[in-house]
Amino acid sequence: MILQKIPLRKPQRGCLRYEDRNRTPSGEDSRIVDTQEHIPVLCKEIIEYLNPKAGDYAIDCTVGCAGHAKEILKGISPGGFLIGIDLDEEALKISEENLKGFENNFMLINDNFKNILDAVKRANLNTGVDAVLFDLGFSSMQINSADRGFSFNSEGPLDMRFDKKAKITAFDVVNKSKECEIEKIIRMFGEERFSKRIAKRIVTARQRQRISTTFQLADIIRSAVPFYKRIHPATRTFQALRIFVNSELDNLKSALNDAINLLRPGGKICVISFHSLEDRIVKHTFIHYSRKHVLNIITKKPIRPSMEEINLNPRSRSAKLRVAQKSAEEINI
Repeated sequence: MILQKIPLRKPQRGCLRYEDRNRTPSGEDSRIVDTQEHIPVLCKEIIEYLNPKAGDYAIDCTVGCAGHAKEILKGISPGGFLIGIDLDEEALKISEENLKGFENNFMLINDNFKNILDAVKRANLNTGVDAVLFDLGFSSMQINSADRGFSFNSEGPLDMRFDKKAKITAFDVVNKSKECEIEKIIRMFGEERFSKRIAKRIVTARQRQRISTTFQLADIIRSAVPFYKRIHPATRTFQALRIFVNSELDNLKSALNDAINLLRPGGKICVISFHSLEDRIVKHTFIHYSRKHVLNIITKKPIRPSMEEINLNPRSRSAKLRVAQKSAEEINI
């Protein structure tokens, strides 16, 4: 059952909540999501660090198809409750199916994790939470859906929106922005050293015809970049456009601050990132709160997947996990 624009009232637990909101996610190195087999990244490590116990309250801010959420629910049942947040309605439908058996112990909310405080209000979790998880990767289901426009490996419209109701698409950025604006987006969010060449080539190409598909854009980028040994030349530009279209980094900063304040003393926050821009935000946020004696950083260096996991799930290879714990004495900042 899909619901639209639900008012703030006591929710029925275990149901889906679909609202007019805006998620955040990451590069093509991500957790594998499949309706038959879902392989959550660093799941063993996540459960070890969160150490979920019966009666705990948890938030999975990027629930996806519920790979991590299912394992967390096993730990917090009976008596516990999990909120799962995601912008992708299709993923939430799969998530609800995968969480059968826990109907009275979770709520799924179709929203951007920047609205985590609203999610907690809807779930009536007024006492704070014991565990928060962010998995900033995005799924194979999204990558492999050509009509979403995330991948340069399949032809589709230049979309790249996680929230299909959002107004700005990658098409708008590529075809309507000034050359200097495109260059800045590619340089800042893609860390692309050939940003000027690529932006100039995009503007030249769109004067002949609109750039409408992923293949068109990938070919233009390839013609602008002199060489790339390890990755496809369009990788960083596609990443940059996706981050910009979905305001991913701003949303992450906001959500991390709210999530940390929601933690009970002793509660833990785990964040899996997939590129340096995200990891830098997580690292600096944890350090900021550690200096104010709000957090204790558990992972001095990020945890990386084992070779065994990378062989099983190649998209996990760039994952980095950082973990912190709320100080025993909560300090208002």
